[in-house]
Order: sequence, then structure tokens, then C-alpha cells
Amino acid sequence: QVHLLESGGGSVQPGGSLTLSCTVSQFTRCMGWFRQAPGKEREGVASMSSGGSRYYAEWVRGRFTVSKDNEKNTLILQMNSLKVEDTAMYYCAAGYGSCGLRSRDFTAWGQGTQVTVSA
Repeated sequence: QVHLLESGGGSVQPGGSLTLSCTVSQFTRCMGWFRQAPGKEREGVASMSSGGSRYYAEWVRGRFTVSKDNEKNTLILQMNSLKVEDTAMYYCAAGYGSCGLRSRDFTAWGQGTQVTVSA
């Protein structure tokens, strides 16, 4: 089974940037980032397939970029122009089937890293 470990979370002001990293034992068919705020449903942020296809939530609007460092087996989420509503626990996930933003397609999850955006 694949093991994932997120890092890079923290507190920033609106408009700031953060880079999240997910060290994974092995890349799978689909690697993704999800987030969940208290009292809200978990939602997909971005994902990347083994073939290099990328998928983003509509509300990202060019602010976030997902990428891979194949040499280090690390999935990266570069977040710019952060907004207060981006505050959430961010999770790294791995899936073996179709790639996208549906949490049901992912079976392995990291513990999460907290992102807090406030003035």
C-alpha cells in the first residue's frame, strides 16, 4: 500500500503563498490534493495523473498549480493569491483508477496539513 505524508502548511495573510508537499512511497495512477474545512464537505483541489494530465477545481482560477518531483517521489501544490476561504485541512491522496477530483476515486490518504489564511 502507498504511504503519504503532507508538509508545508501554515498561516499566511490573504494574498500570500504556500507550497504544500506530499512525500509518497510510490506514485499511483492518480495523485491528488483535497481539502476540508470544519463543518464542510471534503472537496477536490487538484490532481495529476501518471500520464501528466492535470485537473483543477473551478475556484482555483489559476491560483494553484499541482506538480510532481519524480526523483523525490513528491507531489507538490503551489498555492498563490490565497484567500480566507482557502482555510482548511489539506490532504494528499492516491488513487488507482480514473483521475479527477472525486474523493471516492482515491483510496489512500495522508494525515493532512493545516492551511490558515487570515488578516
